[in-house]
Amino acid sequence: MQTSKQKVKNVIIVGGGTAGWIAAAALSKQLGKLLNITLIESDQLGTVGVGEATIPPMRIFHSLLGINEAEFMRETSATFKLGIAFENWRDTGHEYIHSFGRTGQESYLADFHHFWLRSQKAGIQSEFGDYCFELMAAKAGKFATGSNSNINYAYHLDAGRYAKFLRSFAEKHGAKRIEGKITEVSKHPQTGYISSVSLVSGQKIEGDLFVDCSGFAGLLIDKSLHTAFEDWTHWLPCDSAYAVQTESAGDLLPYTRSVAHEAGWRWRIPLQHRTGNGLVYCSKYMSDEAAKAKLIGMLDAEPITEPRLIKFRTGRRSKAWNKNCVAIGLACGFLEPLESTSIHLIMTGVLRLLKLFPFDGVGSAFVDEYNLQAKEEWEQIRDFIVLHYHVTQRSDAPFWQHCQSMDIPDSLAHRIELFKQNAHAFQANGELFRVDSWTQVMFGQGIVPQSYHQFVDTMSDKELPLFLNSLKQKIQLGLEKLPSHQAFIDNYCKAKLSG
Repeated sequence: MQTSKQKVKNVIIVGGGTAGWIAAAALSKQLGKLLNITLIESDQLGTVGVGEATIPPMRIFHSLLGINEAEFMRETSATFKLGIAFENWRDTGHEYIHSFGRTGQESYLADFHHFWLRSQKAGIQSEFGDYCFELMAAKAGKFATGSNSNINYAYHLDAGRYAKFLRSFAEKHGAKRIEGKITEVSKHPQTGYISSVSLVSGQKIEGDLFVDCSGFAGLLIDKSLHTAFEDWTHWLPCDSAYAVQTESAGDLLPYTRSVAHEAGWRWRIPLQHRTGNGLVYCSKYMSDEAAKAKLIGMLDAEPITEPRLIKFRTGRRSKAWNKNCVAIGLACGFLEPLESTSIHLIMTGVLRLLKLFPFDGVGSAFVDEYNLQAKEEWEQIRDFIVLHYHVTQRSDAPFWQHCQSMDIPDSLAHRIELFKQNAHAFQANGELFRVDSWTQVMFGQGIVPQSYHQFVDTMSDKELPLFLNSLKQKIQLGLEKLPSHQAFIDNYCKAKLSG
């Protein structure tokens, strides 16, 4: 690709919402003394705004920005999240939790799940999740954190309020917002680099680097630069979702619910002031009308919004960074929110830009490295999500029969075979999901390894139950000290429930 020698001083973010204001917040906080940050958004254009469940790395991002947790949670009506309960995924009537915690105690040669597999062979009755503190706390509906706590958790949050919270944060750190709808994107005739965008008002805004946060529209990365899109629907066939908000119902659960149905799954995300609900489905196996009716029929409280239809295509841009444009969020690609990775991918995309920022001009080495890292990250998360669909015992509906028989990425097939043969699981370099996540989901979806690492047989028959019992007792003692999730929120970060 051609290299721009023009120094980068003026950064233009196109689009607001969660993606735009995350980008503006991080850039203004970290590089605001060096750059001019401008965000363009139109109040006339809505945002998807349903990515309301998160994963633990968000806390690292907030720490980097110096965001106060209790204040952020009050402003966004947030609750705590210890994991995701997967219901009806392995088979109808079966449930397991993918939690954020570490399970058991590993050794250098063998992770804990090898010890647990040996205990099953020896007839010791227990569930794999019994040895994970966060998982057991989720089941008990308990939570607490503090300066001396090492509990691993994330959040459920109101995406609209989160964008407003970050807008205030970004503007305090010098980011400038311009209201307006973009009508034209101008490019340099020789390089093809974007030089400016024009608004309905006639205002022309020039920039050196453009960040496309325009959502599915892909105003810059797609409409202007025509960047190719890798379609992954042959691996992840769901292409539609209905979303609706309801009143709160019952005490707040410290986990997300993901309930599989005959043509996809539905989510339930508890916030302090309401509950987020949605139904994800494949339009080849369920009509929009049937999906809407199914979602409404499954609600456990009165709806406070009308169901909203969202159509999507799973996949990613072949280049997240093309010329002098970096695509963040839905403009870059889409992975359905099964493992709550949407906001995480926005944050890692922005952090990657901060680390590789082209102050002296956009160069191919920066762009190539950014795109390589983005490709690996998206593909690793894709594989983890495909795992949930493909490894299932459900044969009650054509959709699940298709998922069982479909081809899967070679990288995922390799992982599954390693685990089937000798329970080997691993976390690749820089990979988001740890061994604990892979094992919880593989066991949860019903994979039974043929063998385990024989190193664990060096522990005697007397030592093994003592070892396992000590882990259980430690978890039990910890759980007894925890308040309920609801009680902790009421004392720590209770939100104003109006608005």
